Amino acid sequence: MSKRAFKKYIKSLDKEDLEDQIMDLYTRFEDVKVFYNFVFNPNEEKLVREAKFKISKEYFPPNNRRPKTRRSVAHKLIKHFLKLEMEPHSLADVMLYNIEVAQTWSRDKENIPEGFQKSMLKSYEQAVNFVIEKGISGEFITRIHEIGNEAEKQNWGNSYLFEQLKDRFL
Repeated sequence: MSKRAFKKYIKSLDKEDLEDQIMDLYTRFEDVKVFYNFVFNPNEEKLVREAKFKISKEYFPPNNRRPKTRRSVAHKLIKHFLKLEMEPHSLADVMLYNIEVAQTWSRDKENIPEGFQKSMLKSYEQAVNFVIEKGISGEFITRIHEIGNEAEKQNWGNSYLFEQLKDRFL
């Protein structure tokens, strides 16, 4: 169904039928429920805290278990927050935190897989582009530079690409 046809259909419904359909969507689909819960009670601080905890748990799990280091956990959270259109400062904070925690974990490791480095570069590029696009670069410039410098300190094979992105940020 096209957007135009859908709009026509919505306009043809009376208020009670429309309310019934929205309630049905809310109860049937978790995404709709999450969306409305966020719209009416955004509590972004809580979401950011929970996201940071989940991300850090991937690299530094409680109970001294072996870290899973699944970068996909952070990527899913960030994608979800982008979809919800979270406030840009909060989202940029989570994006940069993801990379910072991963770099903290990798600091003591000798052979960091190329895939890990590539994924972190992609996350870094996404974060830098997001910060520039939203016009909030002044608040995150220090963290962005520190991440680029840390990639160089850890001798990542793609650290020169971090440097290029960092220079573009200036």
